[in-house]
Amino acid sequence: MKVFTVVGNRPQFVKAAALSAALRADGIDEVVLHTGQHWHHTLSQVFFDQLGVPEPRYRLDLHTSDIERMRPAVVERIRAEEPDIVLVYGDTNSTLAGARAAGDASIPVAHVEAGLRSGDLDMPEEHNRIETDRLAWLLFCPDDRSRLILREEGALGRIYVVGDVMADATRVFAPVARSAFPVPHEPGSYVVVTIHRQANVALPRLAAIVDGVNAIDDLVVFPVHPRTRARIEEAGLVLGGHVRLIEPLSYLEFTSLASQARVIVTDSGGLQKEAYWHGVPCVTVRPSTEWVDTVAVGANVLVDADAAAIAEAVAGAVIPPNLPVLYGDGHASERIAQVLAATIPSR
Repeated sequence: MKVFTVVGNRPQFVKAAALSAALRADGIDEVVLHTGQHWHHTLSQVFFDQLGVPEPRYRLDLHTSDIERMRPAVVERIRAEEPDIVLVYGDTNSTLAGARAAGDASIPVAHVEAGLRSGDLDMPEEHNRIETDRLAWLLFCPDDRSRLILREEGALGRIYVVGDVMADATRVFAPVARSAFPVPHEPGSYVVVTIHRQANVALPRLAAIVDGVNAIDDLVVFPVHPRTRARIEEAGLVLGGHVRLIEPLSYLEFTSLASQARVIVTDSGGLQKEAYWHGVPCVTVRPSTEWVDTVAVGANVLVDADAAAIAEAVAGAVIPPNLPVLYGDGHASERIAQVLAATIPSR
């Protein structure tokens, strides 16, 4: 059996690290294509170096998030490899480019993180999720909520609730990260901030977020995405003296930093879950989230781009006691590999 995996950004590299190991353990041949959507070293190559993701057979190096620019190049490689299935992760433009390309090449699609919905159609990611789920033959859901959403939408693919592969990566890599990369601050003494979504790096939202970060009383460590740094500089925005702007970190370095923070402020979908698994309260700078259970149990607060709300939420952020297990037990990758092995006949 041959699986053709399409990845293009940081969260997908992390997910692929967990699932690729499970595929190898089950004797499944995997070919990896990197679209080049993320190409900065610490947002891309370092994942292959540190996490054991198979070196991509194909690197498109397109340095774009444009789906239709990626699509023909992905189609060409899929046709050359003639895989049994194309595997895509999450909700990025690389995800949808891979799913569309698979359809062009008449190869079935497996979607990891199927059925997630934020309910916010202003988010490009929401459209990517919906279309990818409509194109997929195998739909791997993190929880029952996602399964029910797919049922309600009339999804035609086969639905499996397997848990979240990011939980697998957190279970395996978080202890390694803290051991390998000790942080230069007392655990629990600082706030980690990450902002990168397109809507949040445009004015006036970015200015409001910077004002909110400046109003936080704690030390703030802000690994800055290249696009975010460029927008901050272009807009002439100034961060306070208590805010440490640093370069993007590798996954292991960032995991060590985030897992020992007092609070995480982010607009990342994946980091909301990671914060939950680390036991660190999260403040999400978005009007909605696809990870609604983290909000429902009180571990995550939605504040949108409101300076006063950001500062207030950070000041009062705590992790509630007796949190339930969310999004699986850290063994989703093995379940996905087992489904693939049982579903796709050997050649």
